[in-house]
Amino acid sequence: MTSDDLAVGNWYRDPDGQMFEVVALDEEGGTIDIQYEDGTLGQYDMSAAPELEPAEPQEDWTAVYEVLDQDELDIEPDDEFLHPEEEDWPDSSEGE
Repeated sequence: MTSDDLAVGNWYRDPDGQMFEVVALDEEGGTIDIQYEDGTLGQYDMSAAPELEPAEPQEDWTAVYEVLDQDELDIEPDDEFLHPEEEDWPDSSEGE
């Protein structure tokens, strides 16, 4: 595989067998930003591309993003936090 074959959002396996998703490619800097299945961030040099194998994500790959249900947040839809009164909004003209 070459660095041209890499794509953001695709999953790969490193030589140690760890799976990760490519989250950014910096062609100028020559780096590949990655996120492992456990949420840990990492980086590879583009020269490592030939050592990486394409892989399919695990069934529950979204677990690292910890998407919360509104019920888990313990916030009611009509809470002041979600619907502040207009007078509580900062004045956008301040600081001009």
